Amino acid sequence: MDLVASIKELLQSLRDDGFDVLLDYITSVCVKHKINIQDMNARYMDGIRSVRQINDKSVEHHYRYDVFNSVIDFQLEELHYRFNDEAVQLLRLRTSLEPKNNFSFFDIEHICALATTFYHVDFGQQEMYHLKLQLDRYKIDVVNHAKFQDLSTLSDLCLQLVDTGKTSQYNLIYRLICLILTLPVSTTTTERVFSTMKLVKTDL
Repeated sequence: MDLVASIKELLQSLRDDGFDVLLDYITSVCVKHKINIQDMNARYMDGIRSVRQINDKSVEHHYRYDVFNSVIDFQLEELHYRFNDEAVQLLRLRTSLEPKNNFSFFDIEHICALATTFYHVDFGQQEMYHLKLQLDRYKIDVVNHAKFQDLSTLSDLCLQLVDTGKTSQYNLIYRLICLILTLPVSTTTTERVFSTMKLVKTDL
């Protein structure tokens, strides 16, 4: 998520200040290889319009706004779509259950917020209360248990809970982990459905 945020910031910085740098570089390459450079202050003609239908915008305006900024805006829009605020919050909260680095990200409040915000249909009000109690015991029992050290993924954690028979003691936590593990499948399925719909719409 930090990488996504930094990429968004870099793309925005490129959009704001990158065109002049790119233009200077292209100009230097053209000069070096004796390639004719288009007058950036000239009026732009799109090749489709007749000679009489000349745009008021300059060549530089076309390449800066219609091409350069448009491409970056498309990339930013795609990142915002795939990593919107809700998705980012979900991915950040789910790390609280990750066993990486001996449960260094473990946070009871974040785990409860994860269940309350995204899985409220799967947990009743009474179960939410018991989930908090289970997490208090889980922090002492599982997080510090020798058999649960050096695990790297939620899948490994899930298997270890089954192998040690702790799924019955922490059934609500186990349910939450299983729900989180289905997230990539759900996301992929949704992506495929929308891709198929787009293809059908295009064909029609």
